[in-house]
Amino acid sequence: MFTPDTGTQQQLHHLYRHHHGWLNAWLRKKLSCQHAAADLAQDTFLRVIVSERTPMPEQARSYLTQIAKGLMIDLYRRQRLELGYQEWLSQLPAAEVPSPEAQAIALQSLVQLDKVLDQLPAKVRQTFLLSRFELLTYSQIAEELGISVGAVRKYMLKATQVCMEIL
Repeated sequence: MFTPDTGTQQQLHHLYRHHHGWLNAWLRKKLSCQHAAADLAQDTFLRVIVSERTPMPEQARSYLTQIAKGLMIDLYRRQRLELGYQEWLSQLPAAEVPSPEAQAIALQSLVQLDKVLDQLPAKVRQTFLLSRFELLTYSQIAEELGISVGAVRKYMLKATQVCMEIL
């Protein structure tokens, strides 16, 4: 765990004291939710601490804004995944609805998978999604994406290897 030296601690304290209120207000405007804004403001400063880098005073707000924007994107993606998962659950017969614990585990797995897939090259990601979620054959995927069946196999191997790494 990173333990900042005294000078860095003072810089972090100054950064937090002078910019936390502003960042929290900025996030409240963007998110229209004071609780989410407070969480993201704290997460933003946590990212600064973990990164072991503090911005120059004149760059503090732009630096914090950049981090907060990334966290907002993560929040929106997670909310989109949660909504899709909840819609899928609502279509299940009551007897087949998983327990709250199983739902939490499944949602966490979906979030991890989403992060991994987002890091893949576009064609690899598209190939994987078409195969696993649209249930297209390799030939259909090749036709849809304008690539060879061999490329589809290669992309599926890459995507599957990356997915197995997170398991």
